[in-house]
Amino acid sequence: MSAAFDEMYTPPGSARPHYRGYESWLGEQSQATMVNKRAEADLVFRRVGITFAVYGEAAGTERLIPFDVIPRIIPAGEWQQLEAGLRQRVRALNMFLHDVYHGQDIIRAGRVPAEQVFKNSQYRPEMHGIDVASGIYSHIAGIDIVRAGAGEYYVLEDNLRVPSGVSYMLENRKMMMRLFPELFARNKVAPVAHYPDLLLENLRSVAPQGVADPVVVVLTPGMYNSAYFEHAFLAQQMGVELVEGKDLFVQDDAVFMRTTRGPRRIDVIYRRVDDDFLDPLVFRPDSTLGVPGLLAAYRAGRVTLANAIGTGIADDKSIYPYVPEMIEFYLGEKPLLANVPTYRCRNRDEMEAALARLPELVVKEVHNAGGYGMLVGPAATRAEIDEFRVKIRNDPANFIAQPTLALSTCPTYVESGIAPRHIDLRPYVLSGRQISIVPGGLTRVALREGSLVVNSSQGGGTKDTWVLER
Repeated sequence: MSAAFDEMYTPPGSARPHYRGYESWLGEQSQATMVNKRAEADLVFRRVGITFAVYGEAAGTERLIPFDVIPRIIPAGEWQQLEAGLRQRVRALNMFLHDVYHGQDIIRAGRVPAEQVFKNSQYRPEMHGIDVASGIYSHIAGIDIVRAGAGEYYVLEDNLRVPSGVSYMLENRKMMMRLFPELFARNKVAPVAHYPDLLLENLRSVAPQGVADPVVVVLTPGMYNSAYFEHAFLAQQMGVELVEGKDLFVQDDAVFMRTTRGPRRIDVIYRRVDDDFLDPLVFRPDSTLGVPGLLAAYRAGRVTLANAIGTGIADDKSIYPYVPEMIEFYLGEKPLLANVPTYRCRNRDEMEAALARLPELVVKEVHNAGGYGMLVGPAATRAEIDEFRVKIRNDPANFIAQPTLALSTCPTYVESGIAPRHIDLRPYVLSGRQISIVPGGLTRVALREGSLVVNSSQGGGTKDTWVLER
């Protein structure tokens, strides 16, 4: 594994140009000041209720996602290149989703293997032939980006189902402006606070045809979901109702919300509920989280779901290696953002090559998320590596493997003081009549020294992300 790219400092140890103003300011701050600011951030986040439930821990356990007071800074020119690559990628992914549920041209052309799609647990045959509003399937995408040793950017994965974390991006910015207002007077930082307005405008733009003043709601599984804070936050910020499945019903292929004034027609549902639980008449019959008849209303074009049912096929890790093919096939363009080189273990030659290098690689289960079901070879024991070797041989199609990238580092305030920690970036891409991206996104940081796992569920924290305006 090569040495990590340091976001703030060049190898001789001088600050990169876009960090010089911040570094100068940081040098003027006492350790006591920064410790007090960290404590204030924790206090406010706890008071506001910005917590995260971790599944598998003791029932009812909620904790703060640790917030780091040192921002990650991206210069304007660099962001423009990232933004262009994100737009290109999300356009192609939406075209792929439309294609696999309609003509399946990319499969017939042999560019994506049929079994990768049709035998995938995320493929929803119930969606075949359904025309969704504006042809958009993934209205909200969270694209995970990492930076390797030479400073080059890679897309690590695409989150197209119910990507989370945007509330932390917004709250992190509010916190930094509260703690360090003088920094925003000194630096031209592109704003992110308008994201809820963009989101609402985006959702309204994809309402069913002929609806002049669409009614939008956020559908949550309820308060025991790990991201419930975000569901409530976004509904409140957009000024729309937060609903659960029991608050909605379907009549004459239209969706209605129960209110004290009688039923109210709903046009757009920003759903934070997984496909399997959306409609007990079609998917899991034991689900109490969804709305009976929802798919029939959707099929009739009487309601828009964001994101669409069936988007999971395009963010499955087994489909990820084919995204560059999609960009070339649908857009006739070369990818602006590269994929991480990937071994597809379903192919025997690639599996054998991966097994030969297992101690150097990161291995991922194709259907897992949140940092679960992973092997990080360089940090694993011999027993863990041997266990994964057996798993891969027993079920090769369930795994991909990638080189262990030395994710870039950013100075981070930890118990011992300021030290480099590995980071990634999740920008949020909104697709409607047009594609909108707020500058930056959520920077996640691996707080344990040497760790490459940034997920909140695995003990990671977050930073504010600054995109500097020219």
